[in-house]
Amino acid sequence: MMVAGFGFRQTASVASLRDALYQAGYQAGGPAGVVALATLADKAGAPALAALAAEMGLPVRAIAWERLAAVTTLTRSARISARFGTGSVAEATALVAAGDGARLLGPRARSNDGLAMAALAVAAQAGGAQA
Repeated sequence: MMVAGFGFRQTASVASLRDALYQAGYQAGGPAGVVALATLADKAGAPALAALAAEMGLPVRAIAWERLAAVTTLTRSARISARFGTGSVAEATALVAAGDGARLLGPRARSNDGLAMAALAVAAQAGGAQA
């Protein structure tokens, strides 16, 4: 089971999010498809993310920022680290939503317009994504 985590600016469009997802390595119809999208709780209701979730037929997992502290990520933004205690919102939300023992498929990827980041995490074992 795979979860896509997102970090994005308020001005990000559904195209920005979709582009970041594909830049992160998502392949529609891939063998181990994405089962949920994840982001910070305060951005979970963003229209662009809601539109992408509807387009993909997936739920959005809202992750409290407090759960990101001390989540080890492959990339590290000083600004994000100072604010949330982790290196990447996209990577950390994907890992938290995918559950204990999840691993990243690679570092976060940026949309071509620079407004969104996405990362893919795979659960350690079969089972549902955690909220």
